[in-house]
Amino acid sequence: HMLKIKDNVDLKELEKFGFSRCELYSGYTYGYTNRELHLVVRDVSREITIQDPFREIDGDENNIEMLFDLIQAGLVEKVEG
Repeated sequence: HMLKIKDNVDLKELEKFGFSRCELYSGYTYGYTNRELHLVVRDVSREITIQDPFREIDGDENNIEMLFDLIQAGLVEKVEG
């Protein structure tokens, strides 16, 4: 299974949640600049992935909470991988 942003949702909606456009991932990222685990939503697949941290400092931010916010807002669905 995978989590993805629903097909009927404009990915620009993610910007309202603090996501930023990221050409490196060909999609949107949240938490990338914090060097924490960060969320990525790719343009084509719309799949939501959590990328491994490459941080150099410790931090308290937990980007998994953003995933919960997206689910609560009705933007996420679970589909067969």
